[in-house]
Amino acid sequence: MKNFLEKVFGSYSAKEVKRIEPTVDKIIALDKTMQSLSDSELKQKTNEFKQRLASGETKEDILPEAYAVVREAAWRVLGQKHYRVQLIGGVVLHQGRIAEMRTGEGKTLVSTLPVYLNALEGKGVHVITVNDYLAKRDCEWMGKIHNFLGLSVGCIIHGISTVERRASYNCDITYGTNNEFGFDYLRDNMVIRKEEMVQRDLNFCIIDEVDSILIDEARTPLIISGEGEKTTELYSKADSFVKTLTGKVQDPDEKKSKMDFIMGDVDDDDTVDFIVDEKGKNVTLTARGITKAESYFNVENLADQSSMEITHHINQALKAHNTMKNDIDYIVKDGEILIVDEFTGRLMYGRRYSNGLHQAIEAKEKLEVRKESKTLATITFQNYFRMYKKLSGMTGTAKTEEEEFREIYGVDVIEIPTNKEVIRKDFQDVVYKSEVEKYRAVINEIVEKHKTGQPMLVGTISIEKSELISKILKKQGIKHEILNAKQHEKEAEIVAQAGRFGSVTIATNMAGRGTDIVLGGNPEFLAKHKMKSKGFSDELIAIADGFNETDDEEVIEARKTYKEYLESSRAELKDEHQKVLDAGGIHIIGTERHESRRIDNQLRGRAGRQGDPGSTRFFISLEDDLMRLFAGDKVKAIINTLKMPEDEPLEAGMLTRTIETAQGRVEGRNFNIRKHVLQYDNVMNKQREVIYSERRRVLLGENLKEYIKKMILDSINKGIEMYTSELKDAEDWDIGGYTKYIAETFGILIGFDTEHIDDITRDKLRQKTINAIDRHYERQENEFGSEAFREIERIVLLRNVDTKWIDHIDDMDQLRQGIGLRALGNEDPVRAYQVEGFDMFEDMTAAISEDTVRMIMRVRPQENMQRKEVAKITGMSGGDLGGGKPQPVVHKEKKIGRNDPCPCGSGKKYKKCCGENKQ
Repeated sequence: MKNFLEKVFGSYSAKEVKRIEPTVDKIIALDKTMQSLSDSELKQKTNEFKQRLASGETKEDILPEAYAVVREAAWRVLGQKHYRVQLIGGVVLHQGRIAEMRTGEGKTLVSTLPVYLNALEGKGVHVITVNDYLAKRDCEWMGKIHNFLGLSVGCIIHGISTVERRASYNCDITYGTNNEFGFDYLRDNMVIRKEEMVQRDLNFCIIDEVDSILIDEARTPLIISGEGEKTTELYSKADSFVKTLTGKVQDPDEKKSKMDFIMGDVDDDDTVDFIVDEKGKNVTLTARGITKAESYFNVENLADQSSMEITHHINQALKAHNTMKNDIDYIVKDGEILIVDEFTGRLMYGRRYSNGLHQAIEAKEKLEVRKESKTLATITFQNYFRMYKKLSGMTGTAKTEEEEFREIYGVDVIEIPTNKEVIRKDFQDVVYKSEVEKYRAVINEIVEKHKTGQPMLVGTISIEKSELISKILKKQGIKHEILNAKQHEKEAEIVAQAGRFGSVTIATNMAGRGTDIVLGGNPEFLAKHKMKSKGFSDELIAIADGFNETDDEEVIEARKTYKEYLESSRAELKDEHQKVLDAGGIHIIGTERHESRRIDNQLRGRAGRQGDPGSTRFFISLEDDLMRLFAGDKVKAIINTLKMPEDEPLEAGMLTRTIETAQGRVEGRNFNIRKHVLQYDNVMNKQREVIYSERRRVLLGENLKEYIKKMILDSINKGIEMYTSELKDAEDWDIGGYTKYIAETFGILIGFDTEHIDDITRDKLRQKTINAIDRHYERQENEFGSEAFREIERIVLLRNVDTKWIDHIDDMDQLRQGIGLRALGNEDPVRAYQVEGFDMFEDMTAAISEDTVRMIMRVRPQENMQRKEVAKITGMSGGDLGGGKPQPVVHKEKKIGRNDPCPCGSGKKYKKCCGENKQ
């Protein structure tokens, strides 16, 4: 229906682009004017724009002229001038929307337009990228334009100092990664002095690869942690126990619930100890497994509250052994478990699975089990990025997640037309019954295409599969590059040269996003490679293509050499470029469909940039995870109807549509999971805002006297409510209890005339207490001195807020882990979490107030109180990487059997050929 309406009335994006066209016409009309300006006149435009904004003009008023200035500056500094479609993209980004631009359309250059315009206000603009390499590259590359126009540019990457961070955030424009920006926000809300803060208020940000950051990583909260107190022995014991169990993988179409297995209401419950649900990535003990666990750990009832810790460790050990695969979900390197990002294939250094799953994997892999950490601060990317006053983003693939962008972030997606028509050929999927046949066909395709010299990019979903193909190609004598998490450091260079004539590149998922594949090879990378072979240092090579003025002879020599090599590289690659064009451009081979259509589209988008030729084809087998778990019955029915032979492929539009429907279902399911994560975090987010604003008052040196006096009054009123009542006569009040409460809370003893108790009212009692405590408060202030006492108040409040908040995060985490069971009693777990979380927060704020008052009223000058951190940061990590969204799980029994024919076509059995060294 939607497609029909779009054909009749035109798409939403087309209408929005049409509205922007007149603005683009104005920008282009200014081109000759800008060309006529000298460099100094062009640079002077920045000050002129700032003055006009200060005088009351809006950014929209100056947009056409500002964009025209950036366009001309880009030409003078980089030799690039924004195309018309790039100007459209620039307007969309300034409007706080997502610009969907195909791969190779120059998104990085597009961002310079809104970045410059919004930076003129002086409130800071953040440009977010997916990794440190791209942040540094874009800062140095696009920063040349901004520096030329007189704006300052900074870069936030892992490992820089606090001083460098603060300086970068104070620049007009700051490049960096989502992780670094998020962690800096959390750290800023843990520091004890305002001088230690690095970020300014969050103003405007542009997110490159916005789908990767706001969708793929949205379920992984950022967590800053300190060392916990718990021992790690139970992980090893749980690991040993789990190895004694026998399990079964649940049929994807089986309609059994978790409770059925726990209660023993299944036929095979007495033959297996646990059931693996691959779709949900869960493992559940059966009744038989529970009995074994009770015996092994010597407990009466595993479901009892006192056994919850044992249950948790058993569950994580089961997950580690049955859903987390080495070389797919993680790799073992230098005695560490390193997580592999399922979407990019990159290693996620510094991140750990939460809730003990990481420790369970360490126990499984016979590594040293590190202590569980205590969460000190946490935030989801959704809630971090929603704090910006204006949010925008760009990517090649966002349309499939438009609903999520609108609902969660309040931004829409506008498709930007391509500069040149896309002539890439996207062939229909080829489907095989078995994985063996599929990989044999993939190898044959590579061999045939390689004969023609057509460059190829082969996409896989795991390190294991990329290395399998690599091994087979080595036996075939085909030279190739492999790009997965293990070759992370060489990523940009491998991708940049993947368009050379005759090249074959194997890559996990979309590793290498952000670097264009240039047909015939990238002359810049080739020039720098030549410099390296001539002994130039990495530092000199990095600044060889710079534009800033210098009198450093080494730099001048490096730039001269780079220029010479660049010219020779261009000449060298010119013929090769034509040969690749004649061969049909780059050919993309997808070896499996991903759960998300967007990830498949990203792989496809590597070919056919800027009107270049190219082609794509996906190879699929019925044993692939997506097919087996989510499209099984329908596809099998189509196969059987078409009477498909075992070794023959099937190409059918109907089958492709069925696969895409399955992907759509999984995407919808994953969206609901992310929404569910956000519903829980929204509760914490409101609480986080209250606590962080409280801390900020302290850090900014606010006078807290009236605030403390309100806390004192609240404590007095609490005592009156506890020990007196309007419904009882005064002689029945617990005056002794009230006196004791005041003494314990405020450190003073107040005498009350109990002989004339009938004359006492609650108001008189309150007023007498207030007068006595006020006098004591004034004595405290006089003893310290007014200014010193204000600082004491800040120190005490800060210490109590931090201590209580850290404990509260832990309590809320415990509540969340157990709240899911409320659903068994027909209670909405999210609603229960909101209600009980609010009550816990109220209790925490009351405790902060009471402890603050108690400490302030009792503190003595000789204590020499100083600000100090209540907890030491020991790590920073992603959050629930092991839960929530199901990740691809390779079912061991469905892999190529050791006695199966080897897919390399040698005629030998797999175990005697490419599988020789496989365990």
